[in-house]
Amino acid sequence: MGALMLQGTGSDVGKSVLVAGLCRALANRGLSVRPFKPQNMSNNAAVTSDGGEIGRAQALQALACRVPPHSDMNPVLLKPQADRTSQLIVHGRVRGTLGAANFREARRPLLAEVLASYERLRAAADIVVIEGAGSPAEINLRAGDIANMGFARAAKVPVVLVGDIDRGGVIASIVGTKAVIDPDDAAMIHGFLINKFRGDPALFDDGYREIERRSGWRGFGVIPWLDAVKHLPSEDAVILERDTRATDGAIVVACPILPRIANFDDLDPLKLEPAVRLVMVAPGQPIPAGAALVILPGSKATIADLAALRNEGWDIDIAAHVRRGGHVLGLCGGYQMLGRHVADPDRIEGTVKTAAGLAMLDVETRLAPMKTLRAVTGTALGAPMRGYEMHMGETTGAGTARPFAAIDGRPEGAVSTDGRIMGSYVHGVLASADVRRALLARLGANGAGLDYDAAVDSALDTIAAAIERHVAVDTLIDLAARTQA
Repeated sequence: MGALMLQGTGSDVGKSVLVAGLCRALANRGLSVRPFKPQNMSNNAAVTSDGGEIGRAQALQALACRVPPHSDMNPVLLKPQADRTSQLIVHGRVRGTLGAANFREARRPLLAEVLASYERLRAAADIVVIEGAGSPAEINLRAGDIANMGFARAAKVPVVLVGDIDRGGVIASIVGTKAVIDPDDAAMIHGFLINKFRGDPALFDDGYREIERRSGWRGFGVIPWLDAVKHLPSEDAVILERDTRATDGAIVVACPILPRIANFDDLDPLKLEPAVRLVMVAPGQPIPAGAALVILPGSKATIADLAALRNEGWDIDIAAHVRRGGHVLGLCGGYQMLGRHVADPDRIEGTVKTAAGLAMLDVETRLAPMKTLRAVTGTALGAPMRGYEMHMGETTGAGTARPFAAIDGRPEGAVSTDGRIMGSYVHGVLASADVRRALLARLGANGAGLDYDAAVDSALDTIAAAIERHVAVDTLIDLAARTQA
């Protein structure tokens, strides 16, 4: 049938959610749908069915399509790490690192590989729904672009522009995009969507028509503020910068926001627990003294984030927390931090070859070039679980004799002798209601037993229903059919 691309007037305008919602709406109509993002930049990633990794948003969009995630859905993934460099992932596999200075030149040759992934998806589906990155209005990045108009023109895919009315200035952002981009790029855009509208949409009728008049693009709908979005895992760390308020609950679980935090959606299932008050601790703020549990999350640069943790004084807060009888859980990079030291002899993360850990677990980590990427099932804290591993390096030591989990009959992770310090490489382990129940029992609280995966799936259906009500979906399908061979 074809393809359709959603681009945005800027970052965080809701493209990822709208692609997921549109994918679910089309799948609910009985169409075979695939998501696609040519180039992504995120430290939140997921393991794919073919043993690679893609951005978390594309994994969610695959779920919306009711298909397994595949590395073709996000052929180029950049994972920011220390020293102004990013790990380059192509077709799900590490291909090296890119620095800020050589990024533009290095991405040009990747367009052919991006198009190859796209063509494979297109051959397997009725429709491919594509998400852009950032904004086509960033004309300083247009040369060599493979994420927005560079891809759209190469693949001859029609584009719909998404504007966020909640942040203000949506008329100027859409009309301004038309004004600054190349006329041939503008010709790829066939219309716009207004996202995150609060209140009566009739109040925006005049503005909507003015955008149509000034841009020459037609409007495809006004999407209201969607409360169901809060039940979806977030890919972009900008959400942490915007909102660090605590959720309600009696037991405080605190997580420091480290500069290279990764896969922080591991904590999302805790938001389902009425007994939990989740506090994301922003830089400059102390870890709450009343916390029952501190979670050290994943990190794209463990050694650099260890230094940042110490610079914030959070190591002192965590030590005091443990002296008061508190618990600590380290996930992936956070697990590595809890050991005696982290060695990086091959300088994978940067120039520092060895860093002292927090020495709360009797383990040590040696980083290595080969990345472990695999889906896993087993038990954790005595409860059934499933998740995935995504890390570079190996953690060993006497502490592993007291494992946190068992995977395929082998021990995984480590637990301190008193049971209060825990570490694991398994991402997504808290999505299991039984694991959350076992963890909360250690904190003296009761788990609600709610199904996180079911909550996410229900949210996707709710968002899809809203898109069906407020967006000209039939017209978008017809537009997708115009994709040129």
